[in-house]
Amino acid sequence: MKNPVFLLLLCLLLLPQAAYAADAPAPYGANLFQGNFGQGAAAGAMAPGDRVVLRLWGGSLNVDTVLEVSPAGQLDIPEVGQLNVTGLAQDKLQDALRSKLAASGHADSQIYLAPMDAQPITLFVTGNVPKPGRYSGSAADPLLSYLDKAGGIDAGRGSYRNIQVRRNDQVVTTVDLYPFIREGSMPPIRFQNGDIIVVPDKGPTVTVTGKVRTSARFELPEGNTSGASLLKLVDPDSSASHIAIKGVRNGKPYNTYLPLGELASLQLADGDTIELLADAAGNTITVTVQGAVRGATRFPVRRGARLDEVRNFIAVEQGRADLNGMYIKRKSVAARQKKAIADSLRRLEESALTASSASTEESQIRAKEAEMIAKFVERAKAVEPEGVVVLSDGQKIGDITLEDGDVIVIPAKSDVVLVSGEVMMPQAMLWSKKKDLDDYIKGAGGYNSRADQDTVLVMHPNGSVSHDGDNIRPGDQILVMPRVASKNMQAVKDISQVMMQVAVSARAILGLPTLY
Repeated sequence: MKNPVFLLLLCLLLLPQAAYAADAPAPYGANLFQGNFGQGAAAGAMAPGDRVVLRLWGGSLNVDTVLEVSPAGQLDIPEVGQLNVTGLAQDKLQDALRSKLAASGHADSQIYLAPMDAQPITLFVTGNVPKPGRYSGSAADPLLSYLDKAGGIDAGRGSYRNIQVRRNDQVVTTVDLYPFIREGSMPPIRFQNGDIIVVPDKGPTVTVTGKVRTSARFELPEGNTSGASLLKLVDPDSSASHIAIKGVRNGKPYNTYLPLGELASLQLADGDTIELLADAAGNTITVTVQGAVRGATRFPVRRGARLDEVRNFIAVEQGRADLNGMYIKRKSVAARQKKAIADSLRRLEESALTASSASTEESQIRAKEAEMIAKFVERAKAVEPEGVVVLSDGQKIGDITLEDGDVIVIPAKSDVVLVSGEVMMPQAMLWSKKKDLDDYIKGAGGYNSRADQDTVLVMHPNGSVSHDGDNIRPGDQILVMPRVASKNMQAVKDISQVMMQVAVSARAILGLPTLY
């Protein structure tokens, strides 16, 4: 019976986005306008940008000036110093100044103090708001107050990160509300009569659900669509370990399943849906699909799942996918192939170093040969085997147990045969059922002088390798191996073995060392 958790995860990956768009979370910050910002600032309260007329006389002071409250909320009074006035009622301002004068040794000075900006202003709120229009308030009222009066920001269309304040047909400031939502940080704005607040269209948006403290639709900052910027906002739950992403790339459906740690390096796209998941430790593995496929390319499956449990969910390119050529690339097999090559290389080095010489001249030849073999060994050590698991036609291939990190390869159908290796003109030729191995070799110009004509490999699309030159199939690769010549017969044997292992495991031919 198929694992129900596995089936649920696959359904989440494969369902079209529209299937659950109606249940998508609200935009990040939508609850801003469920409070009481519309009331505005307290009547008569001082705020940054407010201006006052100040006259001081008597004693040693003689001041006649107009002062403006700084962004830090202070009045810088000549010959006296700074007075903190933010939030102070206008009718309390004179008392605060008198206390400041007394503390600075000017208690006998006379004061005239009058706010200049007591009159209300009118401005416009437009763009993606439910109730665009003309609204009254004070110059010190916060941006959120005017937005709240206009009904907030349209949840489906409006931007929370690019709100514009326009004055005389110029944008005087742009406000991102996300810092205020997270940290309470808001740039000071001094409104003027006739200003226009514009809420433009939202930018690229991704939806985040699952094991997060904040499920929402997040607007990505302009010019930054990396997952790193998103991670700062979503607050993943401590149990989250993986992400399932679905969206569109280059006009085609895009689905993937990754460890959570890889989100930071991903480039996201408008409309992506990201679900954070908590995999039970050790119970879930991930397999990948490559080749002629569409849709999902990564699948979470239960540990111990068989190929049949995934194969039914793979959307292949109809008419192009070669299902008979399916094979698996497996990390554990690649590791064993790598070890087998390393063992052969060790024997090769030992035979090169221990080869006996009958004369001084032969000893010099052996030394040069050992040097060439050492270079060959270095190249061979760099080879990375593919770890191909051939799915034989004689077996029930769906019964094969999958391992974590398996790559299921479904090659595309091909009408050509590739001839490479030690031939005069390596090339691809159209397949014909009338041709055999000799015909294809002749088509590539014949064997070159380095060819081992007795060692020709035929590599089939399903990853299998044979010496059967009478059964060439469409998509096959004919690989002519080089001949190894040396008086050191053990070296010849070991080099030949390494080259065969590399050819089979990595589908490549290593250049021969120059032997004497």
